[in-house]
Amino acid sequence: MKQYLIGFGALFGLACVAITTSAPVLAQSDVYLCVDANGKKEYKNTGITKGCKLVDLPQVNTIPAPASAKKVASATSAKPAASPGGFPKVDEGTQKARDSDRKQILLDELKVEEQKLEAIKKEYNGGEVERRADERQPAKYVERVNNLKNDLARTEKNIEALKREISNLK
Repeated sequence: MKQYLIGFGALFGLACVAITTSAPVLAQSDVYLCVDANGKKEYKNTGITKGCKLVDLPQVNTIPAPASAKKVASATSAKPAASPGGFPKVDEGTQKARDSDRKQILLDELKVEEQKLEAIKKEYNGGEVERRADERQPAKYVERVNNLKNDLARTEKNIEALKREISNLK
């Protein structure tokens, strides 16, 4: 029984060595350019078909990132970003005026979107859209109904986004 375990361990060790030593070979293999009778070009990893030529490609080198760069990135992400020394500052009154203007703009946009939503809902009529005189073909009618449905969903999403943006203001 012990011989079997030792044999299995040796086999396992050889398999690990074989895998690790063949890894660089698997990382970059030969590439063949194959041209068929119609002139169509294909790149393959085997050149067993007629009209294939080995393509001479440069060796691909990879360099892992230095450990210090990872530490610096994690350290800087923990702290809030500070303004540079010469960066212009805005006084508190000006910033409050800007924030107030921004809020008013968002409220105006919200009002416009809500009016648009009401108009679309009225025209959509819960899916029972009235046919127009120019919609004798069913395809035109179905297209308009689908467009109204998409506009309705988009406008509702816009309203949600505007409300979320307004709630995030100070």
